This record gives sequence, C-alpha cells and structure tokens, in this order.
Amino acid sequence: MVDLRQLEERFEQLHQQSPRLFSAPGRVNLIGEHTDYNDGFVLPIAIDRRTFVAGAPRSDTRVVIHSLAFDQTVQFDLSEPGQRCRGSWLDYIEGTARALLALGFTVCGANLLIDSDVPAGAGLSASAALELSVGYALASLGGAPKPDRLQLALAGQKAEHEYVGTRCGIMDQYISALAQKDRALLIDCRSLTFEPVSLQLGNACVLICDTKVKHELSSSAYNERREQCEEGVQEIARQYPHVRALRDVTIAEFEALTPRLRPLLDKRCRHVITETARTLAAAGALRAGQLTRLGRLMSESHVSLRDDYEVSCGELDEAVSAVLGAPGVYGSRMTGGGFGGCTVTVLEREAVPQAVRSIRDRLRARFDIEPQFFATDACAGVTEEMGET
Repeated sequence: MVDLRQLEERFEQLHQQSPRLFSAPGRVNLIGEHTDYNDGFVLPIAIDRRTFVAGAPRSDTRVVIHSLAFDQTVQFDLSEPGQRCRGSWLDYIEGTARALLALGFTVCGANLLIDSDVPAGAGLSASAALELSVGYALASLGGAPKPDRLQLALAGQKAEHEYVGTRCGIMDQYISALAQKDRALLIDCRSLTFEPVSLQLGNACVLICDTKVKHELSSSAYNERREQCEEGVQEIARQYPHVRALRDVTIAEFEALTPRLRPLLDKRCRHVITETARTLAAAGALRAGQLTRLGRLMSESHVSLRDDYEVSCGELDEAVSAVLGAPGVYGSRMTGGGFGGCTVTVLEREAVPQAVRSIRDRLRARFDIEPQFFATDACAGVTEEMGET
C-alpha cells in the first residue's frame, strides 16, 4: 500500500514545495468485455488499489514527473509540440495533458511525484488510474476547483488513442473517474450515462486473481478485434440499416442474418452481441441479489471470450476452471483486454481460502507461475486526498 505521508515527504525533499495529493483507482469489470468500443454496456467497479500523485505548480511550462515504481524522472514542455507513441509510460501522461488543453482546461507547468499499488499489466487498468490521477492533478493545479470528471475520462481515452496507440473504449477511464463506493456502474458507452447498481453481496465478495502473465499479442490483437467488429457492422448494416454499432443488433436479428458473415467475423460479432445481453441481465441479477444467476452469466462470458472472441489464454482458462463448480463459488471469468492479466470471481467469503489454493496449485503445476490474490470492495473514483468533499 502507498504511504501518503512518505509520498508527501519525498516530494518536499525533491522540490522544496508542499504538494497537493490526488488519486484514482484501478478497476475490475464484473461483465461486459470488449463491448465498450461497440457502443454497448459494461458493469465495472473501482477497486481499492490506486495511483497517487503528489503535485505542485511550476513557474515555467515544463511538466516534470518522477515515478517511484520505475525510479525514473521524465519531462515535457507544454509550449513545445507533443511527442507521440514513444512506447513509454510518459505517453499516458503527456497525452492526457495535451488532451486536457484541447478540451479547454488550463494546464500549467508542474512537478509531479507518482506512486501506485495498482498492478501494472494485470488488466486492472493501471493506465487509466495513471491518466485520471495525473489529469485531475494537472487540471486542479491549473485552477479548476473541481474538474469535470467526464471530461477527464474523455481526456484519458484521447491520450490512449493519440499518444499510446490503443483504440480503447471509454470504460476504464470512465469508471476510474466516476466510480461510487459500494456500487457497480452500468455504463452506457454510447450515451456516456450510467446507472449505479448496489454491490451489497452479503457474505459474498469479489476475488481478483492476478496471473502475473501478459502476452505480447495483447496490444495489436486489441486493435485487430476492434477493426473486425467495425467490418462486421458494415456487413450487418446491409440487411439492418438501423445498425450503427454491434450494440444495435439483437440476438434474434443476428441469428436471422442472411447471408451469414464469414466465420471469423461471425464469432467476433456473436461475442459482442451476446455479451451486451449478458451485461444487462447481470445488472438485473445484481439488483435482485441473484448471485447464482450473476455467476452463471459471468461464466458464460468467459466461454464466449475464450471461444468466440479468442482473447483468453491457458493461464486464464486454468484459473477459471480451477474454481468453477466448487462449493460457494457463483461464477468466474477473465477480465480486461485478455491474453493474460486477471480473473474475477464472485464467491462466498468462506470459500476464498479454498479457491485461492485451487488456483495457485493449478497454475503452479501447469505453468510454474505464482499468482497473486486480493478481495476488493467497490471504491470511489478520482479525488483529491485530504480535504476534498
């Protein structure tokens, strides 16, 4: 966990200034994977792991950032043209700063010190936590008393598109910005509106397993999946002119489609269309306290991601299969973009020790890897620490 007092003291040692402190959470998506960039619905929560930023303004236009995780200092100048797609963590920060400027925020030069306990590369959206914490810091230091959180989320997404090179949807930045304590958000990724859904699980909890695996295919395959969905929309719209995105296609319409899409596109579109329906049903199950139904939908989501969208991997499949059907386990699935990262499981608290043992034993035996686990509550979104109401 990040010690805020130590972060503040380290900043003062580096810059001889007293900082303001900001933070933004990572996220785990209960269900609704790869639907966000198809104008669909998602059902994430913010997790109790956060990225923290200590910051203070400078008298010039430079933004100087030191990362404790990387033990590295980088900088850029707001008065100079931006540099894109360096392949560095600086891309997320400079991209967010430039996007804030484009959206009309005042951004000044600043000294920033960053620390985080969001696992990097785990599919828990460490990048969005970085974008939102830095974005909130820069906007606040530039004079915005309470920066508009939706605009901050859009700035983070713009940074991914233009400076990182990932054509992500809005979910990760949105939940990091707008998350509510003890609630999941059912987010409509077309209208950018949300409905809070109470996450009162009784004796159950949300368990995250970080497989510690990240396959290199993930970034290129993500953009490829998006292109395949767009191609599928073009084909489907020839029969159904009302279709603007896969979100607009019902399961019945998809099954009645003639002629059929070529097999690869058929599988990709099938996942998104059925996942949209599963997400809406899962929100209903959560509202009604129907954890068995919620778990079944989560497990069906994993099968679809594995077989139709083909973004799972052996490690994720093993972690899911290790717990499905065990006493007290409602459902489990991979979460995040795929090809490694994490699984999310809803289960009774008394079932957690056995679930952890089962997953750990299976991943050790088959892949010789040591996963990490933590249970999480649903937490609040981006904030200024120590004083914001």
